[in-house]
Amino acid sequence: MLYRFGKAFYFLSLFGFIFFLLYFYSAMAESVGYSMDDNGLVINKISKETFFYSMIGIFVILNALVLLPPKLLETKMHRGLHRIFPVGDNYRDYFLGWFYSFGGILNISLSIMVLYTHAINNQQEIAASKFNFFFYLIPSLSLIWVIGLFIILSGKFKQIQKKSI
Repeated sequence: MLYRFGKAFYFLSLFGFIFFLLYFYSAMAESVGYSMDDNGLVINKISKETFFYSMIGIFVILNALVLLPPKLLETKMHRGLHRIFPVGDNYRDYFLGWFYSFGGILNISLSIMVLYTHAINNQQEIAASKFNFFFYLIPSLSLIWVIGLFIILSGKFKQIQKKSI
């Protein structure tokens, strides 16, 4: 059941990222600034298309890497994963839920990056300085999720160790 919530969160974040990217892509000028100096002036710029396609590339690569293990487990294509996490095991649900929710966190992080880039280019709408909270939130959430993976794996290894004794 837990992995279904993770999957729903993942797909909502997936649609959110696509919506943000397409909406802000249509609102951006031909050259997109991606960094500012201390005075609030844009330092570095790239073309609108380069930004769009690089964000799509990052999105596809990160989502493929994050979704490969749960898809291999769900489709029973990887015998080792299926042997460690058999159907009906609680840790299987935790493992699948972790990967889907981590994919959702990555998609939200990419959405925030797109929103921040939009804020840099449109200072009159959203000030880029209001994103300081998110620059601490994204690594903190990622760290918490990685620690959660280690907790899940250590619990599973303890369970396997108890069964083998």
